[in-house]
Amino acid sequence: MTTDEIREKYLKFFEERGHAKIEAAPLVLENDTTTLFTSAGMQPLIPYLKGEVHPKGKRLVDIQPSLRLQDIEEVGDASHTTFFEMLGNWSLGDYFKKEQLAWCWEFFTKELELAPERLFVSVFEGTKDVPKDTESAEVWKSLGVPEERIFYYGVDKNWWSGSGTPESMHAGEIGGPDSEVFFEFKDVVHNKKYGEKCHPNCQCGRFMEIGNSVFIQYEKQEGGSLKELPQKNVDFGGGLERIAAAASSQPDIFKIDLLWPLIEKISQIAGVDYKVNESRFRIMADHIRAAVFLASEGVPAISDDKHGSVLRRLLDGVLEQGRKLGIDKKFLPQLSTIVISIYKSSYNLLDRRGEEIQKTLSSVEDRVEEIIATPSPAASMFEDLTGSKYSKIFYKNIGYFRDDEIFIDMKRKFEKLFNNQIFDQYIRANRYTSLPSVYAGTVAFDDKTTSGYPVTYVEDEARDTLSSNFKADEFYKTFNEFNEQHKNISKKAGEKLFKGGLADSSEEVTKLHTATHLLHAGLRKVLGETVSQKGSNITAERLRFDFSHPEKLTDEQVKKVESLINEVVDKDLQVSFETKTLDEAIEEGALHFFGERYGNEVKVYTIGDSKGGWFSKEVCGGPHVEHTRVIGHVRIVKQEKVGSGIVRIYATNKPE
Repeated sequence: MTTDEIREKYLKFFEERGHAKIEAAPLVLENDTTTLFTSAGMQPLIPYLKGEVHPKGKRLVDIQPSLRLQDIEEVGDASHTTFFEMLGNWSLGDYFKKEQLAWCWEFFTKELELAPERLFVSVFEGTKDVPKDTESAEVWKSLGVPEERIFYYGVDKNWWSGSGTPESMHAGEIGGPDSEVFFEFKDVVHNKKYGEKCHPNCQCGRFMEIGNSVFIQYEKQEGGSLKELPQKNVDFGGGLERIAAAASSQPDIFKIDLLWPLIEKISQIAGVDYKVNESRFRIMADHIRAAVFLASEGVPAISDDKHGSVLRRLLDGVLEQGRKLGIDKKFLPQLSTIVISIYKSSYNLLDRRGEEIQKTLSSVEDRVEEIIATPSPAASMFEDLTGSKYSKIFYKNIGYFRDDEIFIDMKRKFEKLFNNQIFDQYIRANRYTSLPSVYAGTVAFDDKTTSGYPVTYVEDEARDTLSSNFKADEFYKTFNEFNEQHKNISKKAGEKLFKGGLADSSEEVTKLHTATHLLHAGLRKVLGETVSQKGSNITAERLRFDFSHPEKLTDEQVKKVESLINEVVDKDLQVSFETKTLDEAIEEGALHFFGERYGNEVKVYTIGDSKGGWFSKEVCGGPHVEHTRVIGHVRIVKQEKVGSGIVRIYATNKPE
């Protein structure tokens, strides 16, 4: 069964059961500061899951392109990808567990004809605050699932929220227990390194999750407790790629029709068979697909922009794996053509922007070639390392040079990159002969992060220069230790950004988000209509707003903008929204500056009304206050130029 057939069957199945098809959201969400990318179909639906009335009713269905980066290190096995399509259906306070699980079972066993005996399910085992989900278990039994194929798991497996477990949820965030469906690949032999016994959540590859019904019925409170929502919701998500793999009884999702043409093209370009190194092929196929979709939405690859840095990381991964497969020529445009041809019937934006996509990808290959054409900073360091002064220090006076200035200099280089005194650890372990390789590993990391110089090229220089003193295992061990620390730091700093999930709908963030609309309108009234938003970032303490303007505001202009904003705050104007097509929103004069990143249907937020005249009208996803007075008085606390023609303003509603 092809993926096109699965898409068609899914939409038809739920439309026949009263679900309205909704437009998929863009991958890149503007005005959502807690997540870089759309990672699930429910993301744009959060206000409706919390009780807001959806214009298309209480039953919805869609297919949502999604990007999740928290599993990027897992890509390379048979089931993980960064980009995927999510089949989704929702009940906004309408049907609940009985109907949802029955329809889920019917779709898998009747429409897709999956063998019932190969389907296993899981349900929530409960906590002291949330009861065990015996209701779902009983529904599964009534559908013919025997008790031995029903498994109970805790909050780490069968609870869903954007932040994870109930303890990790922030105030205002919604979530609930879930029930998952797994497909068993009987031909896969259990690997005991993953545990003595196999079970649905085992990572050995015998089972693959193909669908998850989340019962969103709780909201986290300020004090840490969970409160039941006024409506009980269903949020179903099923990965198209995994469902297609199950439908063809193929445990390797890279062999389905969405990915296999890419594998074949890579094999042709590299002159290497897929079986030689499946992991490298999978990383390349996954990353190029995600990169093409990001580039189609105008994400730049040569940029310090957060979205652009992710695109560059994906493309760097493709190029690095390609080089390891022996590809020594440009190949990104060839692979992008395959991606576009696979998806153009479902996502015509890729076909329309094909030329721009290829330019974006080619710019990265050109940049990498430029970097590689320039000798790595490592070269001179390696020469110094093997020169007479260093040789004397390391190999003749190893026990007597603790105060030697060159030793201190090298130690400083290590400590600049390490926080855990790795250098001293190697000295204490008497691993003196491997020190050149260890040092080369630090250089490789430094070159990679500062200039984008590929680690494999630094390895080549180290081999040539250090000769017999080069040990690959020590080189990569050190590089990987650096890299792991770097990733952990980045992960903590941007955990919410990369995880995806619920937007921060706390009271303070909501106030300041609405204030950005007032700021945007105020800037345009004072500086002129050439002002347009270029980005924003909002925390509970302050808002940050980037906009187009050649220079910073004068003190007088700052006062005028603040005065306009606070006049609207004091008037306590109503904040309302309507769902419209993008064309309708544009015709009404709603501000919109993010082009292809909008879907066909948008929410238009208006501050003010037709009687008194509206102050602001803007396309946005939310969240917002209902009246302006609750925002409090806004003051601009800082401004700076952050690029050619871009000014950044910081503002707050907190008193001085």
